[in-house]
Amino acid sequence: MMKAIILAAGYATRLYPLTLHKSKALLPINKKPIIDYIIEEMNHVDGLEEIYVVTNSRFYDQFLDWAKTSTSSVPICILDDGTTDDSNKRGAIGDISFVIDQKKIDDELMVIAGDNFFTYSLKDYVDFFHEKNRDCVCVKVWDDEASLSQFGIALLDEKGMVLDIEEKPQHPKSNTVVFAAYLYKKETVPLFETYLAEGNKPDAPGNFPAWLYRQKEVYAYTFSGECYDIGTPESYHEVCKIFED
Repeated sequence: MMKAIILAAGYATRLYPLTLHKSKALLPINKKPIIDYIIEEMNHVDGLEEIYVVTNSRFYDQFLDWAKTSTSSVPICILDDGTTDDSNKRGAIGDISFVIDQKKIDDELMVIAGDNFFTYSLKDYVDFFHEKNRDCVCVKVWDDEASLSQFGIALLDEKGMVLDIEEKPQHPKSNTVVFAAYLYKKETVPLFETYLAEGNKPDAPGNFPAWLYRQKEVYAYTFSGECYDIGTPESYHEVCKIFED
């Protein structure tokens, strides 16, 4: 069985004023919140038992209201991580660990950033994960070389096994970009606590697989389709324009 965590506890300060009073995951694209597109894809995944949306104290009530209107066939649970702004945030990996601890997760785990707007199939990704029987990241070959240093970059062998992952490198070793959708095996879940106990960075979710591939084999699923990194008002408006009706 599998559980899913949607990360929605960030404050998205680069998107101000759009996210001053609203979570980035609740911003609409073509009249529908970004998170709804993620939930729809999750609903196609066999064996997914529950979806945990982790947010902060500022946006907690908004997510409770949103959940009441959700048509998800998979149960959704909203968690407040107890933070109020950038000064006391837990970071994405801190939030994953918080949910694992709160919900006593002891299953396969899907982790997706709540601001991920994508057009690939999560079902296909999960099928690949089960076929490989290894922890997985999802990647795409990126044509815009100038922007590579803004992403996590993976170096893969010919079978798709991860040889290297580096978050936002100054000198990228490849043009294979890692996006914030991860699949972890049941026995990997306790390693989040190990990772944090070692004093590693709790922020970007890609820092965990960048550490994990040194402990055990990690594979990369190369998706077809699009995935948009919505980080600025300009990039948000651009995606809205592309997907109007």
